[in-house]
Amino acid sequence: MSAGIAAAKTAGQGRNVVVIGTQWGDEGKGKIVDWLTEQVAGVVRFQGGHNAGHTLVVNGKKTVLRLIPSGILHPGVTCYIGNGVVLSPTALLGEIDELQSNGIDVESRLKISLACPLILPYHVALDQAREAARGDAKIGTTGRGIGPAYEDKVARRAIRLLDLTDPQALKSKLAETMGLHNFVLEHHLKSTPISVDQVYSELMAMAPRLLKMTADVPQLLYEAGRRGENLLFEGAQGSLLDIDHGTYPFVTSSNCVAGAAGAGAGVGPSKLHYVLGITKAYATRVGSGPFPTEQTNEIGQGLAKRGNEFGSVTGRPRRCGWFDAAALRRSMQINGVTGLCITKLDVMDGMPEVKLCVGYDTPNGRMDVLPFGADAVGQCTPVYETMPGWSETTQGVREWSGLPVNAQRYLNRLAEVVGAPIAMISTGADRADTILLDHPFQ
Repeated sequence: MSAGIAAAKTAGQGRNVVVIGTQWGDEGKGKIVDWLTEQVAGVVRFQGGHNAGHTLVVNGKKTVLRLIPSGILHPGVTCYIGNGVVLSPTALLGEIDELQSNGIDVESRLKISLACPLILPYHVALDQAREAARGDAKIGTTGRGIGPAYEDKVARRAIRLLDLTDPQALKSKLAETMGLHNFVLEHHLKSTPISVDQVYSELMAMAPRLLKMTADVPQLLYEAGRRGENLLFEGAQGSLLDIDHGTYPFVTSSNCVAGAAGAGAGVGPSKLHYVLGITKAYATRVGSGPFPTEQTNEIGQGLAKRGNEFGSVTGRPRRCGWFDAAALRRSMQINGVTGLCITKLDVMDGMPEVKLCVGYDTPNGRMDVLPFGADAVGQCTPVYETMPGWSETTQGVREWSGLPVNAQRYLNRLAEVVGAPIAMISTGADRADTILLDHPFQ
Protein backbone atom coordinates (compact mmCIF):
# COMPACT_ATOMS: atom_id res chain seq x y z
CA MET A 1 0.00 0.00 0.00
CA SER A 2 1.39 3.42 -0.94
CA ALA A 3 2.02 6.06 1.73
CA GLY A 4 -0.63 8.30 0.14
CA ILE A 5 -3.31 5.61 0.30
CA ALA A 6 -2.35 4.71 3.87
CA ALA A 7 -2.59 8.35 4.93
CA ALA A 8 -5.99 8.67 3.30
CA LYS A 9 -7.26 5.58 5.14
CA THR A 10 -6.03 6.72 8.55
CA ALA A 11 -7.02 10.37 8.25
CA GLY A 12 -10.31 11.62 9.63
CA GLN A 13 -10.82 9.35 12.64
CA GLY A 14 -13.05 11.85 14.44
CA ARG A 15 -16.64 11.00 15.26
CA ASN A 16 -19.55 13.23 14.25
CA VAL A 17 -22.93 13.19 15.99
CA VAL A 18 -26.17 14.80 14.79
CA VAL A 19 -28.62 15.93 17.48
CA ILE A 20 -32.19 16.37 16.23
CA GLY A 21 -35.64 16.79 17.75
CA THR A 22 -38.01 13.90 17.06
CA GLN A 23 -41.29 15.64 17.97
CA TRP A 24 -42.67 19.13 17.25
CA GLY A 25 -39.63 20.93 18.65
CA ASP A 26 -38.90 22.15 22.20
CA GLU A 27 -37.57 18.72 23.21
CA GLY A 28 -34.62 20.08 25.19
CA LYS A 29 -31.92 19.76 22.53
CA GLY A 30 -29.90 22.71 23.85
CA LYS A 31 -29.06 21.09 27.17
CA ILE A 32 -28.00 17.84 25.49
CA VAL A 33 -25.81 19.63 22.92
CA ASP A 34 -24.22 21.61 25.74
CA TRP A 35 -23.63 18.39 27.71
CA LEU A 36 -22.09 16.56 24.74
CA THR A 37 -19.89 19.52 23.79
CA GLU A 38 -17.33 18.33 26.36
CA GLN A 39 -16.45 15.63 23.80
CA VAL A 40 -16.01 17.82 20.72
CA ALA A 41 -13.86 20.48 19.08
CA GLY A 42 -16.77 22.14 17.26
CA VAL A 43 -20.55 22.52 17.26
CA VAL A 44 -22.41 23.21 14.00
CA ARG A 45 -25.87 24.72 13.54
CA PHE A 46 -27.22 23.63 10.13
CA GLN A 47 -30.81 24.92 9.65
CA GLY A 48 -33.53 27.22 10.95
CA GLY A 49 -33.30 30.79 12.15
CA HIS A 50 -33.75 32.78 15.33
CA ASN A 51 -37.20 31.25 15.79
CA ALA A 52 -35.45 28.40 17.64
CA GLY A 53 -34.68 28.81 21.32
CA HIS A 54 -32.28 26.50 23.12
CA THR A 55 -32.24 26.89 26.91
CA LEU A 56 -29.15 25.94 28.90
CA VAL A 57 -28.87 25.79 32.69
CA VAL A 58 -25.37 25.51 34.12
CA ASN A 59 -24.90 25.67 37.90
CA GLY A 60 -28.35 27.18 38.20
CA LYS A 61 -27.70 29.97 35.66
CA LYS A 62 -30.05 30.08 32.67
CA THR A 63 -28.91 31.05 29.16
CA VAL A 64 -31.23 31.19 26.12
CA LEU A 65 -29.61 30.86 22.69
CA ARG A 66 -31.38 31.48 19.40
CA LEU A 67 -28.82 31.42 16.58
CA ILE A 68 -25.49 30.70 18.23
CA PRO A 69 -24.75 26.97 18.68
CA SER A 70 -25.24 25.58 22.17
CA GLY A 71 -21.55 24.76 22.55
CA ILE A 72 -20.65 28.42 23.02
CA LEU A 73 -20.56 28.10 26.84
CA HIS A 74 -17.52 25.82 26.57
CA PRO A 75 -14.26 27.83 26.20
CA GLY A 76 -12.05 26.64 23.37
CA VAL A 77 -14.86 25.07 21.33
CA THR A 78 -15.42 26.51 17.84
CA CYS A 79 -19.03 27.22 16.86
CA TYR A 80 -20.16 27.17 13.23
CA ILE A 81 -23.28 28.53 11.53
CA GLY A 82 -23.80 26.64 8.28
CA ASN A 83 -25.33 27.74 5.00
CA GLY A 84 -28.66 26.07 5.86
CA VAL A 85 -29.36 28.73 8.49
CA VAL A 86 -31.25 31.91 7.58
CA LEU A 87 -29.51 34.68 9.47
CA SER A 88 -30.96 37.83 10.98
CA PRO A 89 -27.98 40.19 11.31
CA THR A 90 -29.62 42.29 14.02
CA ALA A 91 -30.70 39.23 16.03
CA LEU A 92 -27.25 37.67 15.74
CA LEU A 93 -25.35 40.75 16.87
CA GLY A 94 -27.82 41.32 19.69
CA GLU A 95 -27.31 37.75 20.90
CA ILE A 96 -23.53 38.12 20.68
CA ASP A 97 -23.62 41.34 22.69
CA GLU A 98 -25.80 39.70 25.33
CA LEU A 99 -23.42 36.76 25.72
CA GLN A 100 -20.27 38.87 25.70
CA SER A 101 -21.73 41.17 28.36
CA ASN A 102 -21.80 38.05 30.55
CA GLY A 103 -18.14 37.33 29.92
CA ILE A 104 -18.57 34.71 27.17
CA ASP A 105 -16.14 35.06 24.28
CA VAL A 106 -18.13 34.67 21.06
CA GLU A 107 -16.69 36.61 18.11
CA SER A 108 -13.30 34.92 18.11
CA ARG A 109 -14.90 31.44 18.14
CA LEU A 110 -17.89 31.88 15.80
CA LYS A 111 -17.49 30.97 12.12
CA ILE A 112 -20.39 31.85 9.80
CA SER A 113 -20.88 30.57 6.26
CA LEU A 114 -20.77 33.25 3.59
CA ALA A 115 -23.64 31.38 1.90
CA CYS A 116 -26.12 32.12 4.71
CA PRO A 117 -29.22 33.94 3.39
CA LEU A 118 -30.11 37.02 5.43
CA ILE A 119 -33.41 37.75 7.13
CA LEU A 120 -34.13 41.44 6.54
CA PRO A 121 -36.91 43.81 7.65
CA TYR A 122 -39.07 43.14 4.60
CA HIS A 123 -39.13 39.41 5.43
CA VAL A 124 -40.45 40.19 8.91
CA ALA A 125 -43.07 42.56 7.48
CA LEU A 126 -44.23 39.94 4.98
CA ASP A 127 -44.39 37.20 7.62
CA GLN A 128 -46.47 39.24 10.03
CA ALA A 129 -48.79 40.72 7.39
CA ARG A 130 -49.51 37.29 5.91
CA GLU A 131 -50.33 35.76 9.30
CA ALA A 132 -52.63 38.68 10.09
CA ALA A 133 -54.40 38.26 6.75
CA ARG A 134 -54.99 34.54 7.38
CA GLY A 135 -56.91 35.21 10.58
CA ASP A 136 -58.06 31.97 12.21
CA ALA A 137 -56.36 29.96 9.44
CA LYS A 138 -52.88 31.24 10.32
CA ILE A 139 -49.97 28.79 10.24
CA GLY A 140 -48.65 29.82 13.66
CA THR A 141 -45.25 31.22 12.64
CA THR A 142 -43.14 33.22 15.08
CA GLY A 143 -43.45 36.26 12.81
CA ARG A 144 -39.68 36.61 12.53
CA GLY A 145 -39.34 36.40 8.76
CA ILE A 146 -38.03 32.84 8.59
CA GLY A 147 -40.40 31.54 5.89
CA PRO A 148 -40.09 34.52 3.51
CA ALA A 149 -36.29 34.36 3.80
CA TYR A 150 -36.29 30.69 2.77
CA GLU A 151 -38.65 31.56 -0.10
CA ASP A 152 -36.15 34.10 -1.39
CA LYS A 153 -33.39 31.51 -1.14
CA VAL A 154 -35.29 28.99 -3.24
CA ALA A 155 -36.32 31.71 -5.71
CA ARG A 156 -32.62 32.64 -6.07
CA ARG A 157 -33.15 36.24 -5.05
CA ALA A 158 -31.82 36.03 -1.48
CA ILE A 159 -29.37 38.54 -0.09
CA ARG A 160 -26.59 36.38 1.31
CA LEU A 161 -23.83 37.25 3.73
CA LEU A 162 -21.42 37.10 0.80
CA ASP A 163 -23.25 40.04 -0.84
CA LEU A 164 -22.03 42.38 1.91
CA THR A 165 -18.55 42.17 0.38
CA ASP A 166 -19.74 44.13 -2.71
CA PRO A 167 -21.71 47.22 -1.54
CA GLN A 168 -22.52 48.47 -5.05
CA ALA A 169 -23.95 45.17 -6.24
CA LEU A 170 -25.75 44.76 -2.91
CA LYS A 171 -27.74 47.97 -3.36
CA SER A 172 -28.81 46.89 -6.84
CA LYS A 173 -29.91 43.45 -5.58
CA LEU A 174 -31.82 45.00 -2.70
CA ALA A 175 -33.67 47.39 -4.99
CA GLU A 176 -34.74 44.55 -7.29
CA THR A 177 -35.83 42.16 -4.52
CA MET A 178 -37.52 44.80 -2.41
CA GLY A 179 -39.38 46.18 -5.42
CA LEU A 180 -41.23 42.89 -5.63
CA HIS A 181 -41.84 42.54 -1.89
CA ASN A 182 -42.90 46.14 -1.37
CA PHE A 183 -45.47 45.76 -4.14
CA VAL A 184 -46.94 42.73 -2.35
CA LEU A 185 -46.85 44.47 1.01
CA GLU A 186 -48.55 47.62 -0.22
CA HIS A 187 -51.04 46.39 -2.82
CA HIS A 188 -51.87 42.83 -1.76
CA LEU A 189 -51.42 42.82 2.02
CA LYS A 190 -52.33 46.50 2.52
CA SER A 191 -49.27 47.03 4.68
CA THR A 192 -46.48 49.60 4.84
CA PRO A 193 -43.57 49.20 2.36
CA ILE A 194 -39.98 49.08 3.62
CA SER A 195 -37.31 51.65 2.70
CA VAL A 196 -34.54 50.28 0.48
CA ASP A 197 -32.13 53.00 1.60
CA GLN A 198 -32.75 52.27 5.25
CA VAL A 199 -32.15 48.52 4.86
CA TYR A 200 -29.00 49.20 2.85
CA SER A 201 -27.64 51.66 5.42
CA GLU A 202 -28.29 49.27 8.30
CA LEU A 203 -26.54 46.42 6.49
CA MET A 204 -23.52 48.55 5.66
CA ALA A 205 -23.23 49.60 9.30
CA MET A 206 -23.22 45.96 10.44
CA ALA A 207 -21.10 44.57 7.59
CA PRO A 208 -17.58 45.09 9.03
CA ARG A 209 -18.40 43.24 12.23
CA LEU A 210 -20.31 40.46 10.49
CA LEU A 211 -17.70 39.82 7.82
CA LYS A 212 -14.95 39.35 10.42
CA MET A 213 -16.78 36.18 11.52
CA THR A 214 -17.33 34.69 8.05
CA ALA A 215 -15.51 31.63 6.81
CA ASP A 216 -15.58 28.77 4.32
CA VAL A 217 -17.42 26.51 6.75
CA PRO A 218 -17.40 23.32 4.62
CA GLN A 219 -13.62 23.64 4.24
CA LEU A 220 -13.11 24.18 7.97
CA LEU A 221 -15.29 21.18 8.82
CA TYR A 222 -13.42 19.04 6.31
CA GLU A 223 -10.10 20.07 7.85
CA ALA A 224 -11.38 19.35 11.36
CA GLY A 225 -12.35 15.87 10.23
CA ARG A 226 -8.94 15.31 8.70
CA ARG A 227 -7.40 16.21 12.06
CA GLY A 228 -9.56 13.57 13.73
CA GLU A 229 -11.66 16.06 15.69
CA ASN A 230 -15.16 15.22 16.92
CA LEU A 231 -17.97 17.48 15.72
CA LEU A 232 -21.53 17.94 16.93
CA PHE A 233 -24.30 18.99 14.52
CA GLU A 234 -27.18 20.79 16.21
CA GLY A 235 -30.66 20.80 14.72
CA ALA A 236 -33.43 23.29 15.46
CA GLN A 237 -37.20 22.73 15.70
CA GLY A 238 -38.34 19.09 15.41
CA SER A 239 -38.72 16.43 12.73
CA LEU A 240 -42.53 16.61 12.73
CA LEU A 241 -42.18 20.26 11.69
CA ASP A 242 -39.97 19.38 8.72
CA ILE A 243 -41.08 21.17 5.53
CA ASP A 244 -41.24 17.85 3.63
CA HIS A 245 -42.01 15.25 6.29
CA GLY A 246 -44.01 17.14 8.93
CA THR A 247 -47.70 17.97 9.39
CA TYR A 248 -47.79 20.18 6.29
CA PRO A 249 -48.73 23.04 6.02
CA PHE A 250 -48.36 23.51 9.80
CA VAL A 251 -44.59 23.13 9.59
CA THR A 252 -41.45 25.23 9.63
CA SER A 253 -39.68 26.37 6.45
CA SER A 254 -36.58 24.17 6.55
CA ASN A 255 -35.60 20.52 6.68
CA CYS A 256 -35.20 19.55 10.35
CA VAL A 257 -34.25 15.92 9.79
CA ALA A 258 -30.79 14.48 10.37
CA GLY A 259 -29.99 14.34 6.67
CA ALA A 260 -30.22 18.13 6.49
CA ALA A 261 -26.97 18.34 8.47
CA GLY A 262 -25.06 17.37 5.32
CA ALA A 263 -26.66 19.92 3.02
CA GLY A 264 -26.94 22.65 5.65
CA ALA A 265 -23.30 22.52 6.71
CA GLY A 266 -21.51 21.16 3.67
CA VAL A 267 -20.40 17.69 4.79
CA GLY A 268 -20.88 14.33 3.12
CA PRO A 269 -23.43 11.91 4.63
CA SER A 270 -20.71 9.33 5.26
CA LYS A 271 -19.22 11.77 7.79
CA LEU A 272 -22.33 11.66 10.02
CA HIS A 273 -21.76 8.71 12.32
CA TYR A 274 -24.49 8.79 14.98
CA VAL A 275 -27.98 10.33 15.13
CA LEU A 276 -29.22 11.19 18.62
CA GLY A 277 -32.97 11.78 18.67
CA ILE A 278 -34.23 14.00 21.48
CA THR A 279 -37.77 13.42 22.76
CA LYS A 280 -39.75 14.48 25.79
CA ALA A 281 -41.28 11.82 28.03
CA TYR A 282 -44.61 13.35 26.98
CA ALA A 283 -45.52 15.48 23.95
CA THR A 284 -45.87 19.21 23.28
CA ARG A 285 -46.62 21.45 20.34
CA VAL A 286 -46.49 25.23 19.86
CA GLY A 287 -48.78 27.07 17.46
CA SER A 288 -51.37 25.69 15.10
CA GLY A 289 -51.66 22.21 13.61
CA PRO A 290 -52.98 18.76 14.50
CA PHE A 291 -51.84 17.12 17.74
CA PRO A 292 -53.47 13.68 18.24
CA THR A 293 -52.54 13.12 21.90
CA GLU A 294 -53.23 16.69 23.11
CA GLN A 295 -54.88 16.91 26.54
CA THR A 296 -57.03 20.03 26.89
CA ASN A 297 -57.81 19.17 30.50
CA GLU A 298 -56.19 19.09 33.93
CA ILE A 299 -53.65 16.52 32.70
CA GLY A 300 -52.39 18.82 29.97
CA GLN A 301 -52.53 21.80 32.28
CA GLY A 302 -50.52 19.93 34.91
CA LEU A 303 -47.82 18.94 32.41
CA ALA A 304 -47.61 22.53 31.17
CA LYS A 305 -47.30 23.94 34.68
CA ARG A 306 -44.74 21.45 35.98
CA GLY A 307 -42.76 21.53 32.72
CA ASN A 308 -42.87 25.34 32.43
CA GLU A 309 -44.08 24.85 28.88
CA PHE A 310 -43.65 28.26 27.34
CA GLY A 311 -41.57 29.03 24.24
CA SER A 312 -38.08 30.24 25.19
CA VAL A 313 -38.04 32.72 22.27
CA THR A 314 -41.69 33.78 21.92
CA GLY A 315 -43.14 32.97 25.34
CA ARG A 316 -46.08 31.25 23.65
CA PRO A 317 -47.73 28.50 25.76
CA ARG A 318 -47.11 24.96 24.52
CA ARG A 319 -49.95 22.51 24.06
CA CYS A 320 -49.31 19.31 26.06
CA GLY A 321 -50.34 15.67 25.74
CA TRP A 322 -49.36 12.05 26.17
CA PHE A 323 -46.31 10.53 24.51
CA ASP A 324 -47.03 9.56 20.89
CA ALA A 325 -45.03 6.49 19.88
CA ALA A 326 -46.71 6.32 16.46
CA ALA A 327 -45.43 9.80 15.66
CA LEU A 328 -41.99 8.80 16.92
CA ARG A 329 -41.94 5.82 14.59
CA ARG A 330 -42.18 8.27 11.68
CA SER A 331 -39.22 10.19 13.12
CA MET A 332 -37.23 6.97 13.45
CA GLN A 333 -37.82 6.24 9.77
CA ILE A 334 -36.91 9.64 8.37
CA ASN A 335 -33.91 10.29 10.63
CA GLY A 336 -32.27 6.89 11.01
CA VAL A 337 -32.04 7.48 14.76
CA THR A 338 -29.21 5.54 16.42
CA GLY A 339 -30.27 6.24 20.00
CA LEU A 340 -32.87 8.27 21.91
CA CYS A 341 -32.44 10.83 24.64
CA ILE A 342 -35.55 11.14 26.82
CA THR A 343 -35.95 14.56 28.44
CA LYS A 344 -38.20 16.03 31.14
CA LEU A 345 -38.95 12.68 32.77
CA ASP A 346 -39.25 14.49 36.10
CA VAL A 347 -42.30 16.43 34.84
CA MET A 348 -44.30 13.19 35.00
CA ASP A 349 -43.47 12.53 38.66
CA GLY A 350 -46.54 12.11 40.87
CA MET A 351 -48.99 11.11 38.14
CA PRO A 352 -51.09 8.10 39.30
CA GLU A 353 -51.12 6.65 35.79
CA VAL A 354 -49.45 7.46 32.48
CA LYS A 355 -50.55 6.76 28.94
CA LEU A 356 -48.65 5.87 25.82
CA CYS A 357 -50.13 6.24 22.33
CA VAL A 358 -49.18 3.13 20.34
CA GLY A 359 -51.19 3.78 17.18
CA TYR A 360 -54.28 5.44 15.72
CA ASP A 361 -57.79 4.58 14.70
CA THR A 362 -58.47 6.36 11.39
CA PRO A 363 -61.26 6.39 8.75
CA ASN A 364 -59.02 4.00 6.79
CA GLY A 365 -58.44 1.60 9.68
CA ARG A 366 -55.73 1.15 12.28
CA MET A 367 -52.36 2.84 11.67
CA ASP A 368 -49.18 2.46 13.72
CA VAL A 369 -47.27 5.39 12.20
CA LEU A 370 -48.06 9.09 11.75
CA PRO A 371 -49.64 9.70 8.32
CA PHE A 372 -48.57 12.48 5.95
CA GLY A 373 -50.28 15.86 5.95
CA ALA A 374 -52.24 17.84 8.50
CA ASP A 375 -55.65 16.69 7.28
CA ALA A 376 -54.84 12.99 7.71
CA VAL A 377 -53.25 13.55 11.13
CA GLY A 378 -56.29 15.53 12.21
CA GLN A 379 -58.46 12.43 11.64
CA CYS A 380 -56.33 10.22 13.92
CA THR A 381 -57.79 8.98 17.20
CA PRO A 382 -55.05 7.75 19.56
CA VAL A 383 -54.97 4.16 20.79
CA TYR A 384 -53.50 4.19 24.30
CA GLU A 385 -51.77 1.80 26.63
CA THR A 386 -52.19 2.78 30.29
CA MET A 387 -49.41 2.13 32.77
CA PRO A 388 -49.03 2.86 36.51
CA GLY A 389 -47.26 6.11 37.31
CA TRP A 390 -44.77 6.75 40.11
CA SER A 391 -44.90 8.88 43.23
CA GLU A 392 -41.14 9.00 43.84
CA THR A 393 -39.09 11.86 42.39
CA THR A 394 -36.83 11.44 39.38
CA GLN A 395 -35.52 15.02 39.66
CA GLY A 396 -31.73 15.03 39.49
CA VAL A 397 -31.34 11.22 39.38
CA ARG A 398 -28.09 10.35 37.58
CA GLU A 399 -28.15 6.54 37.50
CA TRP A 400 -30.69 4.18 35.91
CA SER A 401 -30.88 2.17 39.12
CA GLY A 402 -31.99 5.31 40.96
CA LEU A 403 -35.17 5.68 38.91
CA PRO A 404 -38.51 4.44 40.32
CA VAL A 405 -39.41 0.96 39.08
CA ASN A 406 -42.52 2.21 37.28
CA ALA A 407 -40.50 4.94 35.56
CA GLN A 408 -38.08 2.26 34.34
CA ARG A 409 -41.00 0.18 33.03
CA TYR A 410 -42.48 3.20 31.24
CA LEU A 411 -39.16 3.99 29.56
CA ASN A 412 -38.55 0.38 28.57
CA ARG A 413 -42.01 0.13 27.01
CA LEU A 414 -41.53 3.46 25.23
CA ALA A 415 -38.29 2.24 23.66
CA GLU A 416 -39.87 -1.09 22.71
CA VAL A 417 -42.86 0.51 20.97
CA VAL A 418 -40.78 3.17 19.19
CA GLY A 419 -38.13 0.69 18.09
CA ALA A 420 -35.00 2.55 19.19
CA PRO A 421 -32.74 2.14 22.23
CA ILE A 422 -32.50 4.82 24.90
CA ALA A 423 -29.00 6.30 25.09
CA MET A 424 -29.58 9.12 27.58
CA ILE A 425 -32.20 10.39 30.02
CA SER A 426 -32.48 13.97 31.26
CA THR A 427 -33.90 14.30 34.76
CA GLY A 428 -33.67 18.06 35.18
CA ALA A 429 -32.69 21.30 33.50
CA ASP A 430 -29.14 21.44 34.85
CA ARG A 431 -26.31 20.11 32.70
CA ALA A 432 -25.38 17.47 35.30
CA ASP A 433 -28.89 16.00 35.70
CA THR A 434 -28.33 13.32 33.08
CA ILE A 435 -28.33 9.51 33.00
CA LEU A 436 -25.96 8.06 30.40
CA LEU A 437 -26.65 4.57 29.02
CA ASP A 438 -24.82 4.66 25.68
CA HIS A 439 -22.36 7.45 24.84
CA PRO A 440 -22.78 8.73 21.24
CA PHE A 441 -19.07 9.51 20.98
CA GLN A 442 -17.83 6.10 22.10
